[in-house]
Amino acid sequence: MSVLRSGFPHRPARSLTTLAGVLLAVLSLLLGLPGTAGATATRRAPEPRHPGQDWAGSQIARHEGTAAGTAPPASPLASVEGVDVSSHNGSVAWSTLWNSGVRFAYVKATESTSYTNPSFAQQYNGSYNTGMIRGAYHFATPDTSSGAAQATYFVNHGGGWSRDGKTLPGALDMEYNPYGATCYGLSAAGLVNWMKDWFATYKARTGRDAVIYTSTGWWKQCTGNSAAFGAVNPLWIPRYGSSVGELPAGWGFHTIWQYTSSGATVGDHNRFNGALDRLKALANG
Repeated sequence: MSVLRSGFPHRPARSLTTLAGVLLAVLSLLLGLPGTAGATATRRAPEPRHPGQDWAGSQIARHEGTAAGTAPPASPLASVEGVDVSSHNGSVAWSTLWNSGVRFAYVKATESTSYTNPSFAQQYNGSYNTGMIRGAYHFATPDTSSGAAQATYFVNHGGGWSRDGKTLPGALDMEYNPYGATCYGLSAAGLVNWMKDWFATYKARTGRDAVIYTSTGWWKQCTGNSAAFGAVNPLWIPRYGSSVGELPAGWGFHTIWQYTSSGATVGDHNRFNGALDRLKALANG
């Protein structure tokens, strides 16, 4: 007599294997859909919360310190005195600065793709009307949007350029993140590519290679001391003390030195590395 068995012990295992395969296939399809796996890769940080507190050197002083009140010795080589300003300076006394020997200025125009300096017109046009050569700069937040998007926003909100002999090429301010991770949560290669995107877009829009503002300390930490920009983009370097010090890789000399954050009238003072005719040449391109 044959015996009827109540179960088939091998089939459930095969069924579980089949079910696992189906689930894996479904998961693979979901990961390939827009809004699933891609969402993590493209997630952006929130827009800046206090852009009025972010200016060229605001985070340098916080992370690297400042030699308050220290002025560099008179240079045996030609140089031109300048300043940089942002909304935290308010309405700037340009005639006072002119009378003290200041001949150029950089003015913060934008940050990310959501902020424009409310004092920009008074600062940018006021320095120009006093006789200064002036330019605009953008405070970068590489974790909020692409380099191309931020360069476009900058050009559209004061960062343009014209060959009038009194307008410097735009500058990109790359420094410590005021809102979180020092390097904006990006790898060294990611930051380098972001900057390449920004510079390429700016040049496509204006015809000029932009200036880069950065410190050697931040550059080493966040770009791996990349030498990718030294041959093309003039260097504006902050170091508060009696000498420029070590430069980031790729640059054999600096173009502008932000030497103090506590100078007369506005705080941030700079020296152009050359005579006035060379500053005009930089403006003219």
